[in-house]
Amino acid sequence: MMNIAKLLSKILPLGGLGGFLLLFGVSCNDDDTFTTSRSNRLYIPVDTVKMDTVFANIPVASQKIWIYNYSGDGLRCSNVRLQKGNQSGFRVNVDGIWLGEQAGYQSNDIEVRNGDSIRVFVELTSPDNGSALYKEIDDKLIFRLESGVEQTLNLNACAWNADIVRNLEIKKDTTIDTTVSGKALVVYGGITVDSPAILTIAPGTTIFFHDDAGINVNGKLLCKGTAEKNITLSGDRLDEILNDIPYDILSGRWQGIHFATDSYDNILEYTDIHGGKDAIVCDSSDVTRNKLTINSSTIHNFKGYGLALTNSNVNVTNTQISNVEEDCVAVFGGELSLIHNTIAQFYPFAACGVALRFGNTDGMNAYPLTKLEVKNCIVTGDSNNVVMLNKKDSVALNYHFYNSLLRTPEVKDTAYTKYFDGIIWDVVEDTTLCYAHKNFKKINEDNYRFDFHLSPDSKANGSADARWMLPLNREGLPRDEKKLDMGCY
Repeated sequence: MMNIAKLLSKILPLGGLGGFLLLFGVSCNDDDTFTTSRSNRLYIPVDTVKMDTVFANIPVASQKIWIYNYSGDGLRCSNVRLQKGNQSGFRVNVDGIWLGEQAGYQSNDIEVRNGDSIRVFVELTSPDNGSALYKEIDDKLIFRLESGVEQTLNLNACAWNADIVRNLEIKKDTTIDTTVSGKALVVYGGITVDSPAILTIAPGTTIFFHDDAGINVNGKLLCKGTAEKNITLSGDRLDEILNDIPYDILSGRWQGIHFATDSYDNILEYTDIHGGKDAIVCDSSDVTRNKLTINSSTIHNFKGYGLALTNSNVNVTNTQISNVEEDCVAVFGGELSLIHNTIAQFYPFAACGVALRFGNTDGMNAYPLTKLEVKNCIVTGDSNNVVMLNKKDSVALNYHFYNSLLRTPEVKDTAYTKYFDGIIWDVVEDTTLCYAHKNFKKINEDNYRFDFHLSPDSKANGSADARWMLPLNREGLPRDEKKLDMGCY
């Protein structure tokens, strides 16, 4: 057989052979050597990939981890294997190779050159837990080096048994109570409440909605939680988008609740609604009939509106409405009563709307605002003006603010001062945006953590009026009439 030098001498011009061999020699440097020394190892930055809590039988998004070779020499993995194979539900891709059934859940001869890295993707579809509501799931990804050294990456999750429903249509009176089975309820496609059916959601129930899902109410919705057993409506992602930042604190992850024109006498009580697109939308209806009552609830972190009302009759008490990309509360016509609410606009993800927008027009259509009453409320936010009026002449516009803290420039025009009594105008001359933070225990927009209980520095402490007092606060605790605070807490 002709050797490589003789072959190259026939195809390269005179003088080219030495240059080619020089280049060939340079390419075969130490970076292409592989050691079998037991002291040389991969650097795996974590000992465990944790999926936190997942739903049984529902695939979860993959997590990725980089594994590095800082050993000073090349390393070859003679074998990489998933210890339990197909028994745990974990699926793994190493350096572009799926460790699947056809490969026996393993791969051989994966090279990691000195200073290089490989990427590992981990996915999970937990099997059914049987009779157990919660079950810990674990597996190991084992790297066996040519030296015989074995290194392990642990895989771990807690699986929660779930009932999965798709496009649920409520045609007759129905109660959803997840506390009976203890299983999670995960909704795909949404829930539709037909007229005249009533959907009752029992105290302590938690419902998780996928991206395309929400509740469309043509009949009636009764969410009747208690102080001890709140109802929770949220998105279905339980994992973290980044370390210490769970998907649960992000907005836009489900569709929210929509009350159609002919839906009346709906109740949301001790209900926590968070993380969706539009939280609550009420279509135009007969304003002589109550459309919705919200009491002692939380509406937080939405990509659209918190509470969007068009020509509807709605009562809201003891409720926190906070952090939305549009307006926390937008009322166009109809009747709205707000008593002891905390309406706070500190949306951290983008430029946002105001805390309270009200008026007799939505910019295109006119709707008489027959009554808006705001009593013992806090209406504030990052901007120096978070209260906006949409006004159309010759259309009814009736509103009044009583004993509330408003972050908006003080109204001094005598044509409008009659609409405001006992107001704390919470704006300072230097227009410091963070000034409003002082009202609450925690406003941390960088880490998306918020606590809207009053801080000791807030002027809302002890400033409410007993004429409008509600005996219990958002948490079901008695209010102190002698030191009556504004807001829901």
